[in-house]
Order: sequence, then structure tokens, then C-alpha cells
Amino acid sequence: MTVLADNPANATEKNLVLRCQKGDTVSFKELYRRYQQRVRATLYQLCGSEMLDDLVQDVFLRVWKGLPKLKEPSYFSTWLYRIAWNVATDKRRKFAQNLSLNDDGTILNIMPSRPEDTPDLMRLHYQDLIQQGLQNLSLEHRVVLVLHDLEDVPQKEVASILQLPVGTVKSRLFYARNQMREFLRKQGAL
Repeated sequence: MTVLADNPANATEKNLVLRCQKGDTVSFKELYRRYQQRVRATLYQLCGSEMLDDLVQDVFLRVWKGLPKLKEPSYFSTWLYRIAWNVATDKRRKFAQNLSLNDDGTILNIMPSRPEDTPDLMRLHYQDLIQQGLQNLSLEHRVVLVLHDLEDVPQKEVASILQLPVGTVKSRLFYARNQMREFLRKQGAL
């Protein structure tokens, strides 16, 4: 029994965080294993595929460095998504500073590339349309839609992550869904 309790794979998230705060790298690897795909998916939706591995690595590096300061281990996932949001915001800010423009003032190379390894052409097309629709939203609206609708984060937690009132999250979610629906309708996907 004691062996199972010490096994990080069987530990609760809160216990893993407490162990990490004491420097336990095995527990951190378990947290990484549990959250890496979700963080990766969130960053992909917010920033596209360019430098995705670096962004994920940056999030978890910040998590490792910040864990000793985390006062409420039970809010780890909220705190983790907040870090992912900050990394995405930093990347977008740097991206905006380095944009190149066409002669008519339109932005070059803003759309992320499509995943080439997906065999289902319709699914690939739909994912590309969703990514294009997300790119048409402001970052403030996009992050609410990605976290709530694509990552299944509850509205209250989204509000906590973004440090916004729940009413603002609801309003942005309503607007983002309408914009996305309108974009997909114009593309003939609805």
C-alpha cells in the first residue's frame, strides 16, 4: 500500500504539486504528463503551430520555477492555464511587433499551417476552417472560446484564469460563438 501511495501516477494533483514544491522532479514529470497535451492544444488554438514545442516548454519551465510560490495547490490547473495564457500573449505581442505587411497593408503569413499528418481530408479542412475562424477573432474573444468550448474549462475558471468577471467571460463567449458561426456560414461549413 505504501508503494502505491508514493507512486506519482496514483497521486492526486494537489499531492503532486506539494511534492513538486519540495523539489520532487518525478512528481513534476507526472504533472507534465497529465497536462502537456491540454496545454499544447490550448497554445495551438491561440498561437498556431509555429514554435509550438518551444511555447509548451516555456509554459512548463515557468510552472517549475513558479511552483514554490503557488499558495493554493488545489488551483493548479487554473494557475497553469493562466501561465499558458501569459505565454501566448507574450508570443502574440512579439509576433505583432515583427509582422510584415503586403503593399496593400494586409498581413503576410498570419495563418498557421495545417497539420500534414491527418489522413481524413474533411476533418483537416474543418480544422483549417476553425483555425481561420479563430484567427479572425480578437485574442480576448479567442481565448475565451478556446478555453471554454475547446478545452472544456468552466466559465468561472476561465474568469479566474483571465482575471475577468464571469459576466465578461459570458459576453465574450457569446460574441465569439456568433462570430465563429457567421464565419463558418460564409465558408459554407454550416
